Amino acid sequence: MVTPCLNAARYIEETIASVLAQEYPNIEYLAMDGGSTDGTVDILKRYEGKLRWQSRPDGGQADAVNRGFGQTSGEIFAFLNADDTYLPGAVLRAVEAFAANPNAEVVYGNAWYIDEQGRHLSRYPVEAFDAERLERRCIICQPATFIRRGAFAAVHGVDARLRFAMDYDLWIRLSADRQFVKLDSDMAASRLHSGAKTVAQTAAAMRETIGVLKRHYGYAPYNWIYGYAHQRLTGEPLAATRPRMSFASAGRALALGFGYNWRHPIRYCRDVLATAREGIAWASQP
Repeated sequence: MVTPCLNAARYIEETIASVLAQEYPNIEYLAMDGGSTDGTVDILKRYEGKLRWQSRPDGGQADAVNRGFGQTSGEIFAFLNADDTYLPGAVLRAVEAFAANPNAEVVYGNAWYIDEQGRHLSRYPVEAFDAERLERRCIICQPATFIRRGAFAAVHGVDARLRFAMDYDLWIRLSADRQFVKLDSDMAASRLHSGAKTVAQTAAAMRETIGVLKRHYGYAPYNWIYGYAHQRLTGEPLAATRPRMSFASAGRALALGFGYNWRHPIRYCRDVLATAREGIAWASQP
C-alpha cells in the first residue's frame, strides 16, 4: 500500500491511522513524500516502525505511486492519497474477495465523499462494473480499489504524464481484458477540500479527463464536455455534484463538442439528445 504525499500535514495522520487500524495484519505500507515543507515529514517520522517512508522531490503523484509500487512486494496493491481514508474492515474484505474470486484482478467497493472535518457529504457515484459505462463516467472510486500486483505491472502502472485523471485512465486500461469485482460494502472516504486538485483546478481536471477519453475511445462524451463548459462559465467546482441545467452552458458545450468530435457528428448529436433527456429526468426527481 502506497500513500503519495506533498505538504499533506493537515490530513495525513488521519490517513495513516485508517491504514494502521485495518484488521488485516499483513500490510506493507509505504509513504512517498515529494519533499514536504509543512511538517508532513515530522508526522511520518512519528510512525517509523509502523510504515516505511522516504522524502525527496518527485515527478508528481503518479510518479510517486509508480516508484512506491516498485519498492513493495505484496500480491495486492493499492494507493491511498494523503487526504483520503479507509473505512474499518476495507482491506480484509478486499483480500477475502480476491480469495473468493481467483480470476478477479481488480476489486472495488462503495465510498463516501467527506468534507474537511470528515463529515459525510454524499455517496461517491460507484456503479456495478461495466466496461462500456467507463466511456461516459468514472464509476470506480480510487481509494476504494485494490489491484492484483501482476495486473498493475502489466499495464505499467499509472500514467505519470497525467495529473488528475490517472486513476480513470488506469481503470480504462485495466478493463480491456481483466475481471473487475464490485463489493457492496463501504470501503473508503474521498475527501473534498479547497486544496484538493480536483476542487482547486476543476477545469484543468475535466480537460485532462476529456483528453484521456478521446485518446482511448476516439470520442469525447457530451456529459463531460457539458460539465467542462459549465464549470468554465460558472466557476462551480462540480467535484461531488452534477452541473445544473443551463442553456448558456449547453450552447457552449455543443460548439466545443463538435470540435472534439468532428469525425462523429451523428453520434455526437444523438449523444447530446440522450444526455439532455437524462439531465431533464434527473432534474425532475424529488
